[in-house]
Amino acid sequence: MRVTEGTTVLVTGASSGIGAALAPMLAERGATVGVVARREDRLKEVLAQCKGDGHRYWPCDLGDVVVAERVALEAWDAFGHLDVIVNNAAIPKRRKVQDLTVAELDNVMAVNFFAPARMTMALLPRMLERDRGVIVNVSSLGGRLGIAHESSYCASKFALCGWSESMAIDLWDTGVDVRLIIPGPIDTEIWDVPDNDAPLYHGPFEPPESVAADIIRAIEGEKFETYSPDMKDIAAFKTTDIDVFLEGVVAMTREEEGKQ
Repeated sequence: MRVTEGTTVLVTGASSGIGAALAPMLAERGATVGVVARREDRLKEVLAQCKGDGHRYWPCDLGDVVVAERVALEAWDAFGHLDVIVNNAAIPKRRKVQDLTVAELDNVMAVNFFAPARMTMALLPRMLERDRGVIVNVSSLGGRLGIAHESSYCASKFALCGWSESMAIDLWDTGVDVRLIIPGPIDTEIWDVPDNDAPLYHGPFEPPESVAADIIRAIEGEKFETYSPDMKDIAAFKTTDIDVFLEGVVAMTREEEGKQ
């Protein structure tokens, strides 16, 4: 699908990072953009950078999946339809599994997996009726391999990857396409969110603009999966010998913890 004048796109997690970089890029190509996140002031700032008219924002906490579903339908009605939804919103949770609480796990799964799944399910019948649409799910390298102290985050992102793959199979013969984005370490606020253990990784980081550009290429292209940057070899290595991978990650984790 070409992103041109008249294309309508809903982007979640758009108050900072990848989503905030993506919205103006879409608008520059002529798209009408809807942005979703918790911080209304930041959403207004993002839309102020968007060329053209007709853009909208919806401030909400996607941890409330009922609200998330309602926002998706409101956006469709406001624009008349949605050509693309970019499920980009995510929260971190850096916490050793032995210290993780059930409430923390539930919140991460709600924002990172259940909200995009519920928003997609709300919109899918309408997209199928039009026989047109693109569903973009922004996962993470942590959706392809385990990361120390990030069991809940990785669980949510693994779920999003599996959901996307199966959905792509089910929708293969329809006009609705699925695109899966696998970002690596990106320079966003996710590293600085309070109430998280200190990150073990300290760079290098990719700019969010590079992932945003890859998202647009994915929307317009034919490939199901896009690594941004291309770290597919790391994920592929894990599958060759999972025990060697786990031993290596444990060794690196101990080394980094020893520096803190």
